[in-house]
Amino acid sequence: MTYLADVATLARKDLRLELRARDTLPAMLLFVISTFVVFHFALPAGADEAAAQGLLWVALVFTALLGLARAWAPERESGALEGLTLAPCDRSAIWLGKSAAVFVFLTAIELVALPAFAAFFAPVDLSTVGGVLLANVGICAVGTLLAAMAAASRTRELILPLLFLPLAIPLVVGGVGASISEEAPRFLAFLGLYDAVFAILCWASFEYVVSE
Repeated sequence: MTYLADVATLARKDLRLELRARDTLPAMLLFVISTFVVFHFALPAGADEAAAQGLLWVALVFTALLGLARAWAPERESGALEGLTLAPCDRSAIWLGKSAAVFVFLTAIELVALPAFAAFFAPVDLSTVGGVLLANVGICAVGTLLAAMAAASRTRELILPLLFLPLAIPLVVGGVGASISEEAPRFLAFLGLYDAVFAILCWASFEYVVSE
């Protein structure tokens, strides 16, 4: 229970900071809605569903990247990350708490983005919603770890996309497949397997990342 309490405390800290500063969620929301508006007029009228679904997933991944770039900004700007690593808690709880907060941010954005996508392009079914939720887990698990690695670099704005985007390709493939394929359960299972494997790897390796 102590471990979960530490995770909840750290996640609550990030949520409160965002509610006070409001510098990440508005930017993410503006980006994803602007993307839908631009492509609504740019795509030809006869564009098929696969193109629209591909746009949805690319927009969600880049919106997540925008949020991940700011994920460790409060700790970096205040020098608090070193203090967190010295706190009497498991260091993996820091990663899990941050991942949980990013998951909440992403889900909040998608509560607006998915209806907007349905209004501009095509209806959103349960397979798409399930794929989005499963992809969120993978994005938060991998992205939070990579953002922590990039936070210490002066070129973090460049390093984070270079590290994150290749690892996000399976999420886009699985998400598009879950949205348009007749074998959606297979793609959802693929996303679940990705989440499980990478969550374990990130949970186990975070302590070594922040130690360097």
